[in-house]
Amino acid sequence: MQARPTPVRSARRVGGALAVLAAAVLGTATLTTAPAAAAPQWAPAGSAKIHPGVQMYTAGGQCTANFVFTDDAGRVYVGYAAHCAGTGAATDTDGCLSDSLPLGTRVSFTEGGSLLAEGTRVGGGTLVYSSWAAMDEVGTTDANTCAYNDFALVQVDAADVGKVNPSIPFWGGPTGIDTDGTSAGEQVYSYGNSSLRFGVELFSPKTGISLGDAAADGGWSHPLYTLTPGVPGDSGSAFVDRDGEAIGTLSTLGLAPLPLSNNIGDLARELAFAQRHSGIAGLRLVEGTEPFDPIL
Repeated sequence: MQARPTPVRSARRVGGALAVLAAAVLGTATLTTAPAAAAPQWAPAGSAKIHPGVQMYTAGGQCTANFVFTDDAGRVYVGYAAHCAGTGAATDTDGCLSDSLPLGTRVSFTEGGSLLAEGTRVGGGTLVYSSWAAMDEVGTTDANTCAYNDFALVQVDAADVGKVNPSIPFWGGPTGIDTDGTSAGEQVYSYGNSSLRFGVELFSPKTGISLGDAAADGGWSHPLYTLTPGVPGDSGSAFVDRDGEAIGTLSTLGLAPLPLSNNIGDLARELAFAQRHSGIAGLRLVEGTEPFDPIL
């Protein structure tokens, strides 16, 4: 779902003694949202430069921010897809078989990027967590976890934290985390502007419908259709349900048996895995400062 940078690190190992650790811990990680008293001072939603839906450039490849996160130390993170820092082909989305740029890689937050230029840089950050790297470290081999745990965190530079607001533009929210999946026909909402759309803001707010949970993958993925399908550059985008709760993050473009559909990774599971393996104490989602309003 993005243009891939040139590989710069060695091949990752597959397998290990902890093959099913990811599946075992999903039920134990606590999914919480940041208490208001612990949150940094957010920029006003209407003028914030760093927010869900902002473009993120990593080694020349463009993806889209999903949600804002914080921790017990008050640090601020923006999420996107782990494959946005991948070094292989665009079709390499199995995190247990694909290489990634190392933690510490620099990432730019950008407005107005297109195929002609990378747009205006509005801030920076550092890749501090990748589900792909974490799965490699613990030796994950569970097929569903490997295929759908596609989540990474970029720590926002201290100088740029004052530019951040956690609200999803246009829609508001998120209001929390969805933990019970989606039903077929349920409406979903997203926001983002791939560089392939040449900055046409009209296409940034997106609505769609869930195709129901994919039973075969144990709840790790949610297939859906949107009015304008996600394209390369939209990877990582946030999706929320009709209550504004965070469902997941855009991972792949579906080709068969559902052409032009998209698959989103389940945020509850992705975040639980990160809480267990990122080393970030108190990692949690930050709710939006603006109320969720599905006006369409």
